[in-house]
Amino acid sequence: MSSAVRIHHFPKSGHAHRALVFAKLAGIAHEAVFVDLAAGAHKSADFLAMNPNGQVPVLEDGDTVVSDSNAILVYLARKYAPGWMPDDAASMANIQRWLTLAAGEVAFGTCAARLITVFGAPLDADFAKATANKALQKLEQGLEGRDWLVGDKPSIADVATYSYTAHAPEGNVSLALYPNVQAWLARFEALPGFEPMPATAVGLVAER
Repeated sequence: MSSAVRIHHFPKSGHAHRALVFAKLAGIAHEAVFVDLAAGAHKSADFLAMNPNGQVPVLEDGDTVVSDSNAILVYLARKYAPGWMPDDAASMANIQRWLTLAAGEVAFGTCAARLITVFGAPLDADFAKATANKALQKLEQGLEGRDWLVGDKPSIADVATYSYTAHAPEGNVSLALYPNVQAWLARFEALPGFEPMPATAVGLVAER
């Protein structure tokens, strides 16, 4: 295992949490590098040289730099934790389907809804919540009669969709109608090595 694996992150970024929690779950030696978004560290010349989009997470593995959280999951799984990414054609296609959901309706739904409440993002809350529920409905259906999204053990499909789903209530998106999703979240959180993303007392969480 290369000691050069570094994950640049911000603690309350669900995208960054994907990368960090996967490294922890898969037992991948890594260094977590805090990026002070409030101070504009993600817009510094050094950071933009790694990721011109100025976003976390960013992975450094020796001379290899990978940005985009889903791309980081694929990279880490293929190089260090192949058991988290089955290589048969059907499983790979199924994993890609969930990665697409994570980059689509999760990003524009549960993630966006949370961006509004946690960070004051000027986004459409009604659209975000409606999109979030579409993502949750797909997860609920995908988990019917099964413990994990792909195969009989956790994969990067579960990692990619976990963080923002778990924190959906922070964006005023309830999980009450999704029992399969709630059970899956509990299974994920019981995995050895799991560490949660810090919660924020906003949205439905503030009402508890």
